[in-house]
Amino acid sequence: MALEDAKNPIKGVSGPGKYAKRIDRMPSDSYGDTTETAQIASGAPLAKTPDVRPTPASQIKTAAQSAPITPLFAPTQRPQEPVTHGIDMGAGMGSEALAMRQPDDTNFRSAIQAAKPVLAFISDQPNTSPETRAAIRQLWDM
Repeated sequence: MALEDAKNPIKGVSGPGKYAKRIDRMPSDSYGDTTETAQIASGAPLAKTPDVRPTPASQIKTAAQSAPITPLFAPTQRPQEPVTHGIDMGAGMGSEALAMRQPDDTNFRSAIQAAKPVLAFISDQPNTSPETRAAIRQLWDM
């Protein structure tokens, strides 16, 4: 939409939903402009809107019924893997097995160091909640 359309109170700006003005079909006063616009548009495929409909409940139920369920007291399916695999204690790999750990953010630590006077001021206020003080203490200890 052109700037002059937005400034024109009669035309106004494009509204939501059914009041929206389409920009893929440019209105024209000149003869033959519609054909030219159609030829330009046919040169490249138009974008497709992805399917955003939720999965029907019947498909979810069918998938859940076909998935194998391991009974609670069944023997382990991974006898060579320790129970503590995936946590940072005991035998087996630690949390690095989950590939979720992010590298340390040194900028965050320097920002906390720079904000320590402000955090101390907030923590010393009489109406500061215990939860806020605990969060500030946790940031301080990093």
